Amino acid sequence: MRKVTLGELTVSAQGLGCMGMSEWYGPGDWDESVATVRRALDLGVTFLDTADVYGAGHNEVLVGRAVSGRRDEVQLATKFGIDRSGGDENRVIRGERGYVKRACEASLLRLGVDTIDLYYLHRPPQTAEIEETVGAMAELVAEGKVRYLGLSEVTGDLLRRAHAVHPITAVQSEYSLWARDPEATVLDALRELDVALVPYSPLGRGFLTGTVDLGALDASDFRSRNPRFAPEAARANQAITDAVREVAAARGATPAQVALAWVHGQADRLGVPVAPIPGTKRVKWLEENVGATEIRLTDAERALLDPLGEKVVGARY
Repeated sequence: MRKVTLGELTVSAQGLGCMGMSEWYGPGDWDESVATVRRALDLGVTFLDTADVYGAGHNEVLVGRAVSGRRDEVQLATKFGIDRSGGDENRVIRGERGYVKRACEASLLRLGVDTIDLYYLHRPPQTAEIEETVGAMAELVAEGKVRYLGLSEVTGDLLRRAHAVHPITAVQSEYSLWARDPEATVLDALRELDVALVPYSPLGRGFLTGTVDLGALDASDFRSRNPRFAPEAARANQAITDAVREVAAARGATPAQVALAWVHGQADRLGVPVAPIPGTKRVKWLEENVGATEIRLTDAERALLDPLGEKVVGARY
């Protein structure tokens, strides 16, 4: 597995998003999830992504247990800020100093580690100015509890304000063939400040793989309520998956590998480091995804894939 440098943090070129092991994508399986994390480490996928909100802390505990005894192999990223204690309909994005410090202590305890490699603010805060939030995060760096700071789903202006308080290493945003928003909202600031992009959902929440049975989605699966997976939108979006499948068939790869290879190849085009974190809770899909790091798409293949983002039907959320 090749490496990518996010600021001063070196990570595996492809990471592993662990959210679905605990919530949002149907029932979980602790043993299979732990096996997936450990297999990822064996394959050189050492950039692991979790958050305190995934499964109300369950995911951090799972990831912490999975990497026990192998901490020195891992670049561990987690996030804070989404407070669901009042129920999902009353969730609040928090960023006041005291909350930031308490959230970090709780994450360290659940993960069973002394230091978090990359600590993200999960969404722009509603309860504090970004300067207060990042100032508190900077205190965590000074205390040795966090190594580097990140933000998630921010605009360029917000990134610049945050970076003026403390250097930001990475911005995590949804980015894929059918989710190109960061190119318009934050790319200029990423380039200006030399901040990396960490794409989540680089497989379009599984839609781009062509393996999602829309009629069989569990009620607990977030996609059963997602606009892009609604019947009418899904039928229209099938043309995107068909195009990815066409490219994959021609070169003897899977659609997932082609969709991921496209994201990897965007690093040169965007002019910033890119380290996608496809999520899975199954060893078989992890192993398939890793194969994408060996694929370099041709100009002709990219010419077929690049326009697909303009054809997507339905909002991201």
